[in-house]
Amino acid sequence: MRGYRRLDGLYDIEARLRDTKARDLDLQSGRNVPAGQAIHDMALRLVVDEELNVVDIAASTDASPFGICSDAVAALQSIKGLRIGAGWSRAVRERLARRANCTHLVELLGPLATVAFQTIAPVRLARPAAVDGRGKPVKIDSCYAYASDREVVRERWPDHYDGPPSS
Repeated sequence: MRGYRRLDGLYDIEARLRDTKARDLDLQSGRNVPAGQAIHDMALRLVVDEELNVVDIAASTDASPFGICSDAVAALQSIKGLRIGAGWSRAVRERLARRANCTHLVELLGPLATVAFQTIAPVRLARPAAVDGRGKPVKIDSCYAYASDREVVRERWPDHYDGPPSS
């Protein structure tokens, strides 16, 4: 998985799944896969903006156990417009009915969201911290490290730290 900033200011977030076996394999579909050749060879690319909105998605299935597997890539278009963030996995499951999609490509969307977030992190970190109506940074209590009683909050936002006093 990799993330890239494009010249147009958008970001390509890409994944490839390729699996092979050390021995020849006869699949249930009747296909024989020689040792070292791909059983699955799939690629997925999300195009996102700086706010992590999915602008486009492209997928391909170049090898799969069944010839019809490549037909499932079109259904992925339904996640255009989603925003990567809290609730991403739930929203993906809601939009992508299992019987209309490739399990492997859908499963890649979880780690791709992480790659997207990390790819854009330097841009987002350069912005002032987002705060709620009371002036409290919204990152506080968003995960383990940013819990209001943790060292990270004590160092970055001491006014919002509510853990034990340092000794």
